[in-house]
Amino acid sequence: MCNYCGCREFPLIGHLSQEHWDIHECAWALRRTIGDGRYSDATALLDKLLARLVPHTAAEESGLFTELRAEGTLADEVERLCAEHTDIHGVLGAIDRDAPDWPAVLNALDRLHQHIDHEEHGLFPAAVIMLPLATWDRITPRQSPAGD
Repeated sequence: MCNYCGCREFPLIGHLSQEHWDIHECAWALRRTIGDGRYSDATALLDKLLARLVPHTAAEESGLFTELRAEGTLADEVERLCAEHTDIHGVLGAIDRDAPDWPAVLNALDRLHQHIDHEEHGLFPAAVIMLPLATWDRITPRQSPAGD
């Protein structure tokens, strides 16, 4: 994950990056479990990965990606990343639980790794430069004070 440009200082980017880390860790555990032949555990990890991945990509697409499309400079990159979301979700979500295609899962995990890398090292730093601070204020979820 990116640690050099300071984009994680933006709370929304920091949050999305933390989710990327969690998704990456879950995907790595799934890859290792498949490699070990522990397929019943792999199915549970696949479900856990999807439970993290689906809301994450929905948040990216409805927040940051919407603003980047509207700004225009990175619209083509956003479309490419959204197509990757659709592809990865389509493969992982369609795996037959009774006869899983583990090579397809592993290929999707490879694409997921590359996808996260593109967002972390390309899109997120560029978004910080492209979007005005007022936009960041509008799309960053408000955190409630402790105790609320």
